[in-house]
Amino acid sequence: MLETLLLALTNLMTLQHMGFMGLGVVLGLAVGILPGLGGIVGLSLLLPFIYGMDQTSALAMLIGLVAVIPTSDTFASVLMGIPGSTASQATVLDGFPLSKQGQAARALAAAFSASLLGGLFGALVLTGFVVIARPLILSFSSPELFALTVFGLSMVGVLSGSNLAKGIATAALGLACGTIGAAPATGEYRMEFGSLYLMDGLPLVIVALGLFAVPEIVDLLRSQSAIAKEATLGKGWIEGVKDTWREKWLALRCSGLGAMVGAIPGLGGSVVDWIAYGHVVQTSKDRSRFGKGDIRGVIAPESANNAKEGGGLVPTLLFGIPGSGSMAVFLAGLILLGLQPGPAMADRNLEITYTIVWSLALANVLGTVLCIVAAPGIARLTTIRYALIAPFMIMVISFAAFQATRSLYDLVALLAMGVVGVLLKRFGWPRPAFLIGFVLATQAERYLYQAVQFSGWSFLNRPLVIAIIVLTVASVWLGARKRPGEAGGAVSTEGTAELAQAGHVWPQLLFGAAVLATFIFAFSESFRLSMLGGVFPATVAVVGVAATIAAMAPLAMGRLGTSANFDVETTKRENDVPGGAWAMIAWLAGFVGGVAVVGFFLSLVGFFVVFLKVVAKTSWIRTVILTLTAAVFMLALARALNLVFPGGLLQAGFDLPWPLR
Repeated sequence: MLETLLLALTNLMTLQHMGFMGLGVVLGLAVGILPGLGGIVGLSLLLPFIYGMDQTSALAMLIGLVAVIPTSDTFASVLMGIPGSTASQATVLDGFPLSKQGQAARALAAAFSASLLGGLFGALVLTGFVVIARPLILSFSSPELFALTVFGLSMVGVLSGSNLAKGIATAALGLACGTIGAAPATGEYRMEFGSLYLMDGLPLVIVALGLFAVPEIVDLLRSQSAIAKEATLGKGWIEGVKDTWREKWLALRCSGLGAMVGAIPGLGGSVVDWIAYGHVVQTSKDRSRFGKGDIRGVIAPESANNAKEGGGLVPTLLFGIPGSGSMAVFLAGLILLGLQPGPAMADRNLEITYTIVWSLALANVLGTVLCIVAAPGIARLTTIRYALIAPFMIMVISFAAFQATRSLYDLVALLAMGVVGVLLKRFGWPRPAFLIGFVLATQAERYLYQAVQFSGWSFLNRPLVIAIIVLTVASVWLGARKRPGEAGGAVSTEGTAELAQAGHVWPQLLFGAAVLATFIFAFSESFRLSMLGGVFPATVAVVGVAATIAAMAPLAMGRLGTSANFDVETTKRENDVPGGAWAMIAWLAGFVGGVAVVGFFLSLVGFFVVFLKVVAKTSWIRTVILTLTAAVFMLALARALNLVFPGGLLQAGFDLPWPLR
């Protein structure tokens, strides 16, 4: 054993290994900064280059990229209010408000130091689990995984503010959207409207970007301002590190949660940050600042999403079962290098396994240092007038969106989900609850079906299932309980009373009616399906109808209580652009319409020119420079990924050269 450990340490400390790992970290930093791309795109970009390389060097690059993305994706979440990846969605809730308050450096510092702590903890977990993980991982089958999805859904109570009915209704709406496409049990298509695109369901990255990125872009654009008035860098940086040190036990607890969730195949990184965020809200005495700029809301998810990479490598290496989408691509990389993941990785290939483990820890340190070095310059982006940044953000999220299927429908879906996100934000329906429901819909249905098929309803008597159910009940109780001087479990308390005084009662009621109609449609659709294919959406629809009526009834009867959400809009601001939010949505719709006519690249160039002249009111020289910069960047990225842009009517009628085809 000692000889194996020394061999792994020797492999790790070679100049060649360190150099390739550094290269992977730099690439991961670049990919992580771009919103919405994440580990899947980064690893996919790297795979063609590792073919033919020696195992140690190639693994160093792969691990370097895997380790740094959960750290570098924080830039977009904090500075732009756009989830850097699916594992950094919860960071937006408090990180972005801090950025708008001029505390971007503090939020980034806390996030990076928490990420470092989480990454090292994840590597430590993987080190210890290499030998003992097999019986633990194998003890989780369909019943336990279903219980865990229910535990994830219990976070809805925490993320619903003081209006639990509205939170449940929003989560049910996410669950209903998550059932679009083929039923896991029978393969029947549900709510696909005869569209080939919807038969595979809505891609997660599009839903996340639509719910969080588009509303924030719209909100900043309509106010015609920068994200923050000034970037307080020096003092804020030190304060952020101090924040993590003060909350070190919180960071360690959330790192443990991240490692455990990451080690469970199928859950992946798209839910771990919400579980960590729910945990910090549940266990906090003062919840008044959550959603408005509480630094604990940054530390908790960032420590968890870094630790989950170490946990995710446990089933990937030891059983060949990827714990997430990025781990699936990493698995392909191992096979490409001639390594066969499985129990042999803890036996014959133990030195390679420990080289991977320690590379993960070292890459986390290197990635954090690079992010610290880059933070002051990148944080200054918050002081630039947002109208100059917005077209670049729209370009990047559009690029990230059509990575799903590389078709025009990806952009149409992004626009549709963006409208939904704006409406949810405007009327105080908690978007995090929607996203949790969407993420867990397929898993909840699949695991429930498998558990009942294999064990009947007696699966509820299994010890681990009972333990998780008890944990779920405790989670709900912790989230809903009242403390002295606190209104229920409210996280933020903007009220519908303000909206009503602004004359917004009828729009809220109309939106509630639209949500109700969606549930009724989902319920009616279930009747044309078999029992196994229709029972889940029908159940979700019934719960959704009841919760929506409960949420809307007080408003309809004139009894205006509070309707808490993290970012509910209230009154019109004095410096709003003409047309407000809908004028900004119209710009995005115009861009998507342009893609449908002349294709992505030509539409992008035209959009930049018109937007910069009309909205940003820049000079022709600056307009040309910014447009050329965007075009060159997009062409370089597309060439590296061997990408064909979505086409329109022009491409359908003519055979054009790249990049116009």
